[in-house]
Amino acid sequence: MRELWAWTQSEPVVVPHVDQLTKSIASLYMSAPDAVNGERDNEAPIFLLSTGHRAGSTLLQRILVTDPRVLLWGEPLGDMAFVCRIAEMMSDSICPWNLEQWKNHDPNSSSIATSWIADLYPPGEDFRVAIRGLFDRWLGEPARQRGFVRWGLKEVRLGATEATLLHWLYPQAKFVILSRNPYDCYRSLADSNWLVYHRYPDMCINSAAGFAKLWNRLAISWSELPVGFPSFHIKYEDLTHGKVDFRKLESWLGIEIKENVALSVAVGGTAKRSRLSWCERLIIAREAAAGMRALGYTD
Repeated sequence: MRELWAWTQSEPVVVPHVDQLTKSIASLYMSAPDAVNGERDNEAPIFLLSTGHRAGSTLLQRILVTDPRVLLWGEPLGDMAFVCRIAEMMSDSICPWNLEQWKNHDPNSSSIATSWIADLYPPGEDFRVAIRGLFDRWLGEPARQRGFVRWGLKEVRLGATEATLLHWLYPQAKFVILSRNPYDCYRSLADSNWLVYHRYPDMCINSAAGFAKLWNRLAISWSELPVGFPSFHIKYEDLTHGKVDFRKLESWLGIEIKENVALSVAVGGTAKRSRLSWCERLIIAREAAAGMRALGYTD
């Protein structure tokens, strides 16, 4: 009854589309379209993103940091939904009229004191560098201070839109995408009795409907990315059955992986039931159907 009631009360998940963010970013470069030059950028963080909670992201995180040069922070300030909120803000951008005014203004003009300069903005590239500076100081510098050459993070709340934002900030970044069957994810989450949030305090994931809608949004989003986006998809089921080509993964990432070290220790198992109830399965089947098809999962 609790699950059915939560299903009737659950809200639809509405997030920015990749195309929406891409167009917004492009508008920042109306006066300097070639400002971002990824070829000269040597910073290449690793972003490990999973389709929600209990997908095995911590296991894969531990595997990747078997290279002693690599540090992946684990969901830093995740409940704050920091990256998600920046992506939402960036997707909204500014109105076309203000964009036109921005394009036509020149701070070095001799007529600046007698012109309409109420909407006088610095160049869009300075905005990008400023946001990136926040991530560099928050995540990159603490890793370097501790002797790590490569840094990154693992998160369970970010989808393709947020990945697009991070790729804009770090053109050389690599994205490892991890998915797991939503039935198994929710069984592990529900049995743990953990109080988890997609965003604190208003988005608590405490029902099959709430979980499935978020899982579905993340799963579908990866099909929105353009061809050639630097991503490597791994299924948890392949990870635990020895079907992941770690040599290919380490070559692509440019690190050395000793997967047997991390896989030799079992950490964090929470599932107690062998199967979800019919009600939980029904809700997930309805709410996550599109995402399951997109990632190759069947009932």
